[in-house]
Amino acid sequence: MLTLLLLAAALLVWPQLTPLRRLRPAGKREIVVPQWLWLIAAVTVTYLAAGVGGLIAGALLGVVIRRIIKQGKRNRALRAATEALSDGLSGVVDELRAGAHPATAAESAARDTPAPADEVLKAAAATARFGGDVERTLRELRQPLIGTAVDQLARAWHVSAKHGVALADVLDATRRDLDQRAAFGRQVHARMAGPRASAAVLAGLPVFGVLLGELSGARPLHTLVATAAGQVLLVLGAGFLAVGLWWTKRITEGKP
Repeated sequence: MLTLLLLAAALLVWPQLTPLRRLRPAGKREIVVPQWLWLIAAVTVTYLAAGVGGLIAGALLGVVIRRIIKQGKRNRALRAATEALSDGLSGVVDELRAGAHPATAAESAARDTPAPADEVLKAAAATARFGGDVERTLRELRQPLIGTAVDQLARAWHVSAKHGVALADVLDATRRDLDQRAAFGRQVHARMAGPRASAAVLAGLPVFGVLLGELSGARPLHTLVATAAGQVLLVLGAGFLAVGLWWTKRITEGKP
């Protein structure tokens, strides 16, 4: 407890870095602290405050929370990229129906399409301009974020080239399918907001229970930190909490 109080006092009196940044050159005013230094500081503080059990528990929760945040960012980027590709295909379809060449239509739509969807349209435009195999180019593009949508676009281009179907029609059908997938993903994500909030509250109940025990004089922190049984229970509790958080993330995250 004394260590935590000293750490809180140190944070309160931590010096402001704004005056120091002003004295540095214009291109070097941001002070970047290496991530490994933050990691060492977190490990040291956790070990001093909660022992080996607290260190293991913190590592479990830290890894799971980091993966949850990373997966959430990836899913948001996936939804945004899918919507961008859909908007880009809408521009391609409009250009094709206006009489433009597929290469010109894709290149024109790529100018108004954000990354990484613009790379897909630019690759299709470059290949179509020189009479190459657009389907093969798209399949070899290796786009990790929207690979499924790119494969679907490649199949649509193949159908148009092999069976003589108007390219504007098959691309428009692909665009509608991408729109429906993105809309479904947004709908699921929005409807799962309540369960995610409930899961977050339930995840915080053990911490609240420990704090309530401290206020009532039961001293649960002493048991968890200073006894062998408490250290084991701390690791088990953190493990169950980490599994619960990860499973909740898996079943409540809507994907396009």
